[in-house]
Amino acid sequence: MTAGAGVFITSLVLGAAYWAVWCYREKGLAGLLVKTGSVALLSVWAFLMGGPVLLVAALALSAVGDAFLAGKAERWLLPGMAAFFLAHAAYVPLFWQLGEGGWSWPVKAGQAALVIGGVIFLRWLTPFVEPKIRVPVILYTGVILMMGAAAIALPGAYWLVTLGALMFIASDVILSLLLFRQPKDGPANIPASLAVWGLYFGGQVLIALGVTGSLTV
Repeated sequence: MTAGAGVFITSLVLGAAYWAVWCYREKGLAGLLVKTGSVALLSVWAFLMGGPVLLVAALALSAVGDAFLAGKAERWLLPGMAAFFLAHAAYVPLFWQLGEGGWSWPVKAGQAALVIGGVIFLRWLTPFVEPKIRVPVILYTGVILMMGAAAIALPGAYWLVTLGALMFIASDVILSLLLFRQPKDGPANIPASLAVWGLYFGGQVLIALGVTGSLTV
């Protein structure tokens, strides 16, 4: 087994462990380390595989965001959002560098549906967001929609990247509902929490695999 394969497999094991044990309950130090380590190791793997700097940076920034969001949401939400904002800001030019699949009605329709749906969802969600963080939420929504639109325009050879990016967006949609619509004192929504981490981590794995072109490790 190569060093890269070991790092990749360890990342998957940590991601699966976090999904099974910690994503729907209080994290503690162990949960924080497992959560952060899973994506951080994915970043290390991308580096070992010779992946683009922007991919390595996006995954590393995502790991930082994971660390923040493993804590109390009220205290660390804004730093976590900032880290993920920068991660998406790295993904956008990365996807642009990979090229476009050419102009076509399905691609443009998909981009339009994503952006229009995102704007409608944001307009519906905004009244439930605390006023002090509405601007960051709007900015974050803008950059993740740009990332999604760029992913949809990728050539067919990068379909894993497109799928991973859309999974990432779906994860954020569910997470926003948990953060802003679920009662603070209500019981944990275990299915939603499982979906958030599964879509997010799975999406990051697919993006990393698709960008590096490494279907095998």
